[in-house]
Amino acid sequence: MTTAPATVRPGEPEQARPVSLRRNRDFILLWVSAGATALGARVSGIAYPLLVIWTTGSASSAGLVGFAALLPNLLVQLHAGAVVDRFDRRRLMILCDLGCLAATAAVAAAVLTGHLWIWLLMAAAFVQGSLAIFYRLAERAAVRHVVPAGQLPQAMSGNEARTQAAGFLGQPGGSVLYAVSRSAPFLFATVAHAVSLCSLLLIRKKFQEERTEQPGNITEEVKEGLAWTWRQRFLRNGMLLISGTNLLFQVVSLALIVIIKEGGGSAGVVGVVTAVSGLGGMFGALTGSWWIRRVSLRGLLIGGTVGWALIVPLVGLTSNPLLLGLIFLAAAMIGSITNVAGGIYQVTVTPDRLQGRVGAAMGLIATGASSFGMVAGGFALDHFGSTHTIFGVGAGLGLLALLSLLLPNAEIPGFPPPPGGPEVDAPRAPAVEATAGPATGHEHDPETQTQPLSTQK
Repeated sequence: MTTAPATVRPGEPEQARPVSLRRNRDFILLWVSAGATALGARVSGIAYPLLVIWTTGSASSAGLVGFAALLPNLLVQLHAGAVVDRFDRRRLMILCDLGCLAATAAVAAAVLTGHLWIWLLMAAAFVQGSLAIFYRLAERAAVRHVVPAGQLPQAMSGNEARTQAAGFLGQPGGSVLYAVSRSAPFLFATVAHAVSLCSLLLIRKKFQEERTEQPGNITEEVKEGLAWTWRQRFLRNGMLLISGTNLLFQVVSLALIVIIKEGGGSAGVVGVVTAVSGLGGMFGALTGSWWIRRVSLRGLLIGGTVGWALIVPLVGLTSNPLLLGLIFLAAAMIGSITNVAGGIYQVTVTPDRLQGRVGAAMGLIATGASSFGMVAGGFALDHFGSTHTIFGVGAGLGLLALLSLLLPNAEIPGFPPPPGGPEVDAPRAPAVEATAGPATGHEHDPETQTQPLSTQK
């Protein structure tokens, strides 16, 4: 993993030499906290559809639970960003862990007592999904307050690798735990959120700059974040493109479980496939800095969309767990690389006072429609079968790959554009405030990807 040359934030002494990330106590605690939260979410996330499909045999019911889990991306996201910019981010993350802990504990209790209802699973999934948005936005905005500016690329790559590792361990782990006991994944998630909570309580640094302005009307603040984000041409078009891929990948994720079940596989086989795909995500995260120094943001997004359009249809041609694992490995690697690139871009160029709202606006555009993909996928799988459904998804990704060619150019501040590349989008207004992040010597319009600028597969 490559680290950008150290830079000094405004107000920091030039001779100050930052300690390595491995010795940065607050960063490690934040990393562990977010990792435990992500691991718990992955374990319980894979357990929801397994519980429904293996209990009821209905892909439609599983789609409804998935819809409830993703609906907060549409309903909660914007106001969550405003809340993250208004209040103490560390305290907000603590409240999120407490709420997720209560939700997973309630599901575990329901399974243990035999009182299992679809509406209960939908309610718990909605609560977890909502709190996860608050947590994610707050954690992303907090990173640059616990690491020096020059270590931000390394920190973001490490965070993406952590997220991919949580998927690598959590999804197969959730499948194995489910095979042991239907309640085990939810009990594990409860413990994981408790670990995250303890880590947050030990962090000393603040997660935001001092607030000098009194909060205004929350609706106006939400509009400000949306307007600022929408003015960035690459961001606007890129997020709309990613919105389509995210929606389609919800169908693919649900189809994987159905394909394995129809092929005579078990919940454990689902875990093996997701474990293999997790390796691709981890590799993509660890090589993210290498890619963004050699390929433009536009090139990464176009290449990723074309890659997905080529490999996803292969899912409809096989039920072999090994082949499915390799296909999902490649898809996860592509998504992880674009996640790193977009994440660094957003955190670098977005003013601190807008971090939550810009992240929320990007999340709304990129993932707001994903919940409908889960519902549509469930009904499509029940009525048309897995093969026809996957081929339909492949056709949709092919169309998006063509549309990706219309994207303008953009570059990440501090990362030189590829030599000989076309001119990037000129900024319409300075995107970074005086204290907004690493001193790069550039002023760029922001744009990102990571919940924003990439797919959350």
